[in-house]
Amino acid sequence: MITQIEGLHHVTALASGPQQNNDFFTQILGLRRIKKTVNFDNPEVYHLYYGDETGTPGGVMTYFPFPDKARGRPGTGEVGKTVFSVPEGALAYWQSRLEGLGVEGLETKQVFGQTQILFAGPDGDRLAMVETADDNRPFRTVSDVPDEAAIRGFHSVALHLHDTAATAELMQLMGYQLAAQDRFAQRYSRTGSNGAGIVDLHHLPGQDPAQQGAGSVHHVAFAVADRADQLSVRARLLDAGFKVTDVIDRNYFWAIYFRTPGGILFEVATDEPGFVHDEEPALLGEALKLPAQHEHLRAQLEMKLPPIMA
Repeated sequence: MITQIEGLHHVTALASGPQQNNDFFTQILGLRRIKKTVNFDNPEVYHLYYGDETGTPGGVMTYFPFPDKARGRPGTGEVGKTVFSVPEGALAYWQSRLEGLGVEGLETKQVFGQTQILFAGPDGDRLAMVETADDNRPFRTVSDVPDEAAIRGFHSVALHLHDTAATAELMQLMGYQLAAQDRFAQRYSRTGSNGAGIVDLHHLPGQDPAQQGAGSVHHVAFAVADRADQLSVRARLLDAGFKVTDVIDRNYFWAIYFRTPGGILFEVATDEPGFVHDEEPALLGEALKLPAQHEHLRAQLEMKLPPIMA
């Protein structure tokens, strides 16, 4: 069993435009844009990061906003829902806020004995909130969202699968234990996590495979402390028969990637070096930050990339 994984690190999704994406996560959800950079593999597309004041792993939502990208089609083989943790008593505030701001897809649902508010992001993103007792993680403070309701980070992700058996074995290999189950879902949790230690597996044998597009999750990343732990995880995954990439420098973390048996792209990302190593904490997310391999394209990219109003 792998012992180094701390919980979720970040969730990366696709969007159809940077401005509406930025406005939703900063103005409606009250998160901070902590980094404005580019897709390393396609630098003419932004990579936007949102989180708390410094981008603490376990609560970082990131997006590749491809202009005018068609919406994805929900189905199996994807992260079907991303769930945020809010303090006890905060759901009533969020229900009122989201209704008042015209957010679509509002629905209340019971999931493993907890009330979740489900709602849609600007591209139909499938998001939710759930109250969590004693979640003392840092949170966004410069916002009109009051401290007592502010998002604390991720609570969980829900994986939508045609068959859950092989992915359940993977979660156990990754140090997660079965915490609850019903007819259609299993909840796996990790003790001693970074606060984002839950993964739900939803069994949806009658659904077609998902078609990725705007509003779809591209990949979900799990956190490890450092590169040494990451290499240990990589070796264990290789031993278990998974095809794992080499370590890739993503400027703010090192990353490895592999596909789950259900077809979902998993990443294992380091907590180091973090998001403040190339910007002052007070200025996070303001300047366009480019990886070294794309710095020579700065003038071209600054002309091509659409401006994002704060």
